[in-house]
Amino acid sequence: MPWWNVWLQFLICTAAIAVCGAQISRYGDILAEKTGMGRTWMGLVVLAAVTSLPEAATGVSAVLWVDAPDITVGDLLGSCAFNLLILAFVDLLYPSGPALTAADRGHLLAASFGVVMLGVAAMGIMRPFPVALTFGHVGLSTLILFFCYLAAMRSVFRYQRRERAAYRAEHEEILVYQHIGLGIAVTKFVLNALVVVAAGSWLPRVADDVAHLMGWHQSLVGTTFVAASTSLPELVVTVGALRLGAVDLAVGNLFGSNLFNLALLGVMDLLYFKEPILGVVAPAHAGTAVLAILMTGVAAAELVYGPEKKALRWISWGAFFLAFIYAAYVLLLMLSG
Repeated sequence: MPWWNVWLQFLICTAAIAVCGAQISRYGDILAEKTGMGRTWMGLVVLAAVTSLPEAATGVSAVLWVDAPDITVGDLLGSCAFNLLILAFVDLLYPSGPALTAADRGHLLAASFGVVMLGVAAMGIMRPFPVALTFGHVGLSTLILFFCYLAAMRSVFRYQRRERAAYRAEHEEILVYQHIGLGIAVTKFVLNALVVVAAGSWLPRVADDVAHLMGWHQSLVGTTFVAASTSLPELVVTVGALRLGAVDLAVGNLFGSNLFNLALLGVMDLLYFKEPILGVVAPAHAGTAVLAILMTGVAAAELVYGPEKKALRWISWGAFFLAFIYAAYVLLLMLSG
């Protein structure tokens, strides 16, 4: 395939995601108001599921047709780390101060469950026990990942409902989107979501072609290039939410996407019929999981501390360390071949 054809496909997919992703942010914010679910819940569940579907499509393709489990696991874990890198980008674009300071502390729930699920994934890859804990071709880690995801959704939903009730008891809720009907919001949200999913699902194929022309290893391709491509919808939707002033929608989308990606690891294990998928991939993926754990810890620390000003003028210390840790890990991964 000519090089210009590959780049043309890449630009078309990117443009479609950029335009429709901004609309998803807008109508997601409208649905958060209309349904009463709140921006944190909408970002954590609905937007996270939509923007993570490209990772799901890439994973299914790599597992069922290409037989490349390293691409699948590298993509999902690499996307978790890249989503946290997007938090640094969000902080850079947020002019009022550190972005995580403006976010609701309820995001700590999602971050905490994310750390637990990343730890489970890392242990599944490292296989520290001499006895294989499996049920047929499915590993025990898959069952734990599913349980943690459902527990996270339930905990965040109950927290949001309690906080929303307390807010309504003390404040009069201001409705911004009274002029837009629920039916119109749902229709336009779904249509734009379909475009993002289609373009986002095709984009990793183009990225994979480019990466293989460069002669990169599967684990490096999955962790960096494909992961960045499949995380483009998260980036666009997050920036769109930030432009609306919906910080909780943006942050919830990123933490929620990580939870959804880790639950997808369990789904890919179910579809990989040979043996537990975490048991056959390169041990280097455990390092990616640890990277995401470190970055989640940095984000959680800034959420709790809540600095009032950006220490580095344009970016907070937390966002700086997120970018630094990610860049250092990718550099070491490339140098190690």
